[in-house]
Amino acid sequence: MTAYGVPPTRPFGPRDGQLPISDHAVLGDGSTCALVRRDGALPWLCVPRFDAPPLFAGLLDARRGGSWSIAPEGLSGGEQRYVDDTAVVITTLSGAGGTVEVTDFQALRSGADLTELGTAARGQLVRVARVVSGSVRLRIAFTPRHGRFGRHGGDWTIASPDHPVLPLRLRSSHPLHDDGDGTLAATVTLRAGQTYETSLVWAPERRIEVGTPTATLLARTERAWRQWATHIDYEGPQRHLVRRSALTLKLLDHSSTGGIMAAATSSLPEWVGGERNWDYRYTWVRDAAFSTYSLRRIGLTSEADAFLAWTLGCAERDGGPSIMYALDGGQPPAEHTDPTLSGWRDSAPVRWGNGAAGQTQHDVYGELLDVAYQWVRAGGHVDDHLWSILAGLADAAAAQWRSPDHGIWEIRDTGRPFTYSVAMCQVAVDRALRIAEATGRTSSVERWRRSVKEIGYALDHGAWDAERGTFTEQLSGDGSHRGGLDGALLALPLRRVVDFTDPRMIATVEAVRRDLDAGDGLLYRYRHDVSSDGLAGPEGAFLLCSFWLVDNLTGQGRIDEALSLYDSLCARANHVGLLSEEIDPRDGSFLGNFPQAFSHIGVIASGHRLTRAMGSRRG
Repeated sequence: MTAYGVPPTRPFGPRDGQLPISDHAVLGDGSTCALVRRDGALPWLCVPRFDAPPLFAGLLDARRGGSWSIAPEGLSGGEQRYVDDTAVVITTLSGAGGTVEVTDFQALRSGADLTELGTAARGQLVRVARVVSGSVRLRIAFTPRHGRFGRHGGDWTIASPDHPVLPLRLRSSHPLHDDGDGTLAATVTLRAGQTYETSLVWAPERRIEVGTPTATLLARTERAWRQWATHIDYEGPQRHLVRRSALTLKLLDHSSTGGIMAAATSSLPEWVGGERNWDYRYTWVRDAAFSTYSLRRIGLTSEADAFLAWTLGCAERDGGPSIMYALDGGQPPAEHTDPTLSGWRDSAPVRWGNGAAGQTQHDVYGELLDVAYQWVRAGGHVDDHLWSILAGLADAAAAQWRSPDHGIWEIRDTGRPFTYSVAMCQVAVDRALRIAEATGRTSSVERWRRSVKEIGYALDHGAWDAERGTFTEQLSGDGSHRGGLDGALLALPLRRVVDFTDPRMIATVEAVRRDLDAGDGLLYRYRHDVSSDGLAGPEGAFLLCSFWLVDNLTGQGRIDEALSLYDSLCARANHVGLLSEEIDPRDGSFLGNFPQAFSHIGVIASGHRLTRAMGSRRG
């Protein structure tokens, strides 16, 4: 059995002027989310929804991005934790004269039901600082990225050019002053047991219950989260982290539509100083499909149903599916760079919008039809109208699988015949056949059966390289098999394209481990250079690929090795159980957008598969 190491704990403190990506926790309300750092600063918040312009973007530029900080003078250390099974964050800060505990949460309305979390949101972020010991001088600084301050009653108003029609109000238990340089500030002296309370409100007044005590808001919010968490059904390895991963995916779920964000942030670099910086605050059909699949495995079905209904509705409206959606159901804005922000640790460019939205990615057909099949298996009813939509997706997959696309990794180059894309077209047609069988429909069935066989033949002969003994990243049309390898090959047995125990798959797993090894159980998703994807420079190891490796080891019956790798990957989660998209193999630090749905999907799905395999072995 291979032994995998655990990354070392890194000291508290900034590096190149900014704290590590791992030194953040996330809070949210189903409409948007915020990041709060271990030093008491809140450097990221987009309002009123995930994909809106950020009110605070200090995450991407400590000097010009803006943040909201609460910290004692002489700050020497900070620790964070979540209130169990909630999105309430508690940050404990050590200062010169004592210790302060800051509680952060996005408030939910009375009677909130997290199955409809977005409709339960109040549009209010609450921060409460309580002195635990000693006497401290608490420094408060509220610095939005853009805005002018005014007064309305006892509140401060913020007029932001990024949010011209959104009412933004700041409430504070102690007086703040406008320093004339874009900051509302105060220094408040507090003794043990005393508190400072503040909240930012961005909802219409009708959604805010004026005068509701903060303690009541907090109790309601905690109760709603814990009630939702009672539906999590999981008793396997890394139970606490699996529950936190489920909560994290829920935080990325725009519950009023069913769209699930790929990540909470934009432009956190996949390599420090590189150009691979992307805006992930949108719903990728692929990512959301993986999310709903993993949530369904642990008893959370309403999110999957909402995503399917919303996405199929968008596809019907547009005459076919898109690979990603903004939260209004349309396309993300055109990708553009922001010259006013320097990027995290000076990793420019900062990008808004996502140019991959216009790409061709054939796997979207398989992702959607697989979600639909899971829904039908769980008892979903397919009427004639829904069947016509699903059948149209299957027909499109059968017609387009031969044409090149940009693949699961969204290369910024000319399209290619990617193995995973072709395989997911087969999945699309196969799942349509299974739904037809389950619902007693016979139209198109024989044609689809022929298509499944045809695509399977192309995979067997075009993707398998007998000389090298592995499936390859792309299909070869001339038998030369010059294609390389990519981590998506590890997902083939997850979608039942190839059996885990097929000798070709076992050989492919070993080839991927050898060729894409980043050390200590980590894998690159492919080898990076301009010829591979049209972009210069490297990137970190892609966490989901390592979780797919866990799944393959589990499927091959190598349970002990799979469990060892799984535990080592879970140990890479930060102090509050969150994971980024990628890991820097040189030092174990986080890279890429954060928190990343893909990585938390891996925690849940691999844990579930291991649990079943371990149960079978005991049986």
